[in-house]
Amino acid sequence: MPTYEYKCSHCDYAFEKYQSITAKPIRRCPKCGQPKVQRLIGCGAGLIFKGSGFYQTDYRSQSYQKAAQADKAKSGSGSAQSTADTKSASSQTKTSHAASGDKTTPDAS
Repeated sequence: MPTYEYKCSHCDYAFEKYQSITAKPIRRCPKCGQPKVQRLIGCGAGLIFKGSGFYQTDYRSQSYQKAAQADKAKSGSGSAQSTADTKSASSQTKTSHAASGDKTTPDAS
């Protein structure tokens, strides 16, 4: 529900009211009681609600989006390679520990 701004033209009292979009505008001033209140045009919150999401990055330029997709494609193939490297290094470490006779469990002394 939005917050509306109002101002009384009789006593210049300005106030805000949190109310439904379908609610009727307030006409009577809560300070002086005169029926001279007008709803003001507010500046809004500055949000853009459109598209698949509500993130600022959704509205970037086409060149930015293409560069981001290219970076994602690069990192996607690179992460598969780095995962394979990590698995290989892990298996080599286990093999070297087993060959040297290192114990991986602590002594019970």
